Amino acid sequence: MSSTDDRSSSWTFLTHHARVLVEIARDPAIRLRDIAAGIGITERAVQSIVRDLYEAGYLSRHRVGRRNHYSLNLDQHFRYPTEANLPISLLVDMFAQHDLHDRKSPGDQS
Repeated sequence: MSSTDDRSSSWTFLTHHARVLVEIARDPAIRLRDIAAGIGITERAVQSIVRDLYEAGYLSRHRVGRRNHYSLNLDQHFRYPTEANLPISLLVDMFAQHDLHDRKSPGDQS
């Protein structure tokens, strides 16, 4: 079990916290169960991550009917000391641009 494929699938560059943040940026009305299914972790883990992000000031949430809607604080900075001077908007913008590129149809000129 020492093949490169096995080792490469056991880690990623983005943490679950970053992936949850990006999913919320993509859809501020997303359900936690949909985030969990999309990134492959439990709904309970997503709840914990959203709580972490909320308590650290990375997002706010408000109820609309029976659902939560989220707003990101894109001016908040990364937590790791070597990236602490950079806002999280850089991460979110990078993935938002990726999404826009993927969603364009082949004949779309915009």
